[in-house]
Amino acid sequence: MAGLDVDAMIARFANRAQAAKERPLPPVAGAERNKFLEARDTDFLDFNLLGHASWEVEDDHLVLRIPLKPQS
Repeated sequence: MAGLDVDAMIARFANRAQAAKERPLPPVAGAERNKFLEARDTDFLDFNLLGHASWEVEDDHLVLRIPLKPQS
């Protein structure tokens, strides 16, 4: 695919993970606060997983390999 820079894409996900982790808590309370915290945690997990992926092309498919064990 022309114009696809997979390394740059993965780097963007790593940057988004950091931004989600550092996202400030807005002035909300109660159930809305809990929804915000859950969304922030989910965003961080999703972006962080993709931000640590390695990749290759197999049979015209982009294959992302995502480590499931913490990196030492």
